[in-house]
Amino acid sequence: MALMGFILIATETMPAGLLPQIAGGLDITEGTAGQLVSAYALGTVILTIPAIALTRGMRRKPVFIVGILGFLLANTVTAFSPDIVLTLGSRFAAGAFSGLAWGMLAGYARRITAPELAGRALAIASIGTPLGLAVGTPLGSWLGTTFDWRFSFAVLSMLGILTLVLALALVPDAPGQRAESRIPLARVFAIPGVTVILVVIFAWMLAHNTVYTYIASYLRLVNLSLSVDVALAVFGVSALAGLWITGILIDRAPRALVLASLSVFIAAGVVFLVGNQSSVSVLVALVLWGIAFGGAAPQLQTAISEASGENADVANSLLGVAFNLAIFSAGVLGAILIGAFDGMALPVLMIGLAAAALVVACTARSVAFPARR
Repeated sequence: MALMGFILIATETMPAGLLPQIAGGLDITEGTAGQLVSAYALGTVILTIPAIALTRGMRRKPVFIVGILGFLLANTVTAFSPDIVLTLGSRFAAGAFSGLAWGMLAGYARRITAPELAGRALAIASIGTPLGLAVGTPLGSWLGTTFDWRFSFAVLSMLGILTLVLALALVPDAPGQRAESRIPLARVFAIPGVTVILVVIFAWMLAHNTVYTYIASYLRLVNLSLSVDVALAVFGVSALAGLWITGILIDRAPRALVLASLSVFIAAGVVFLVGNQSSVSVLVALVLWGIAFGGAAPQLQTAISEASGENADVANSLLGVAFNLAIFSAGVLGAILIGAFDGMALPVLMIGLAAAALVVACTARSVAFPARR
């Protein structure tokens, strides 16, 4: 499950480290290349909820295998696509299968684990996210720069084959959701706390992904000779530290973790803004950013799973939609910002949106983000 998460996040964010190479290879602008991120997110936004609703009663392992196969095919098409239209189409399909996998992984991991260790199990299954950021995206950026951007996606396809083999051999099966516990989608929205958590997710992830997708524009503006692959590697390694902290504390202090992560995230944005002329300050901001974001996925998945109970698969599909709606919006919003202003607008957006998410989380104690599981 963690390996699949690694491939998902690496595929999703790979264009962020390869915008110039993709633009040159397909003879398009960097802003258009950034829409590879948006197309992926759009596929997730549109198709995740129908896919989860259709499959939530099915046994989990066959659904997981279908998700891996679809993702493998989409990445392979991206690696060999000769034009931007086909590439965007394959990215849309990858996003759709990603939504299916992300929507079920949280509930699947919790379902095969003892209840008292559910949060930790989710953190372990989620380790692929910071590893994808720490290793996948920077390595893909290096491969794409050294060889060709298509080679980066071909490597992801090969990892997809490995994941398929391991999933068939090692991942245990689990039943789908019981028919008597299923409620309509509209009623999942109405569960106390679910909508609040989705608002926090959208604001936080919009801030994160706008900066992450267009970090090259910020680094180019501050002119500190800090390469994109190095910056993303520092961020990703720091994210591993954030995930480790989350794994230790998530079953005991989930609310404190969310509030602390958002606060550190805001601090990172402030350092990006005021310390932009210092390499040390920018590196500190990257570390703070990574630590704050590293545990975000299991923190938010745990919160929405606790709030939704047996409807966790559907609630997590809504979480995936909120994540990817933010990613889609980030691709568009970032292109507008760097076109109208410059890279310094990114930390301003980062601070403002994260502050709004923190206010919502702080004021929603009675319905969301409880002090303990």
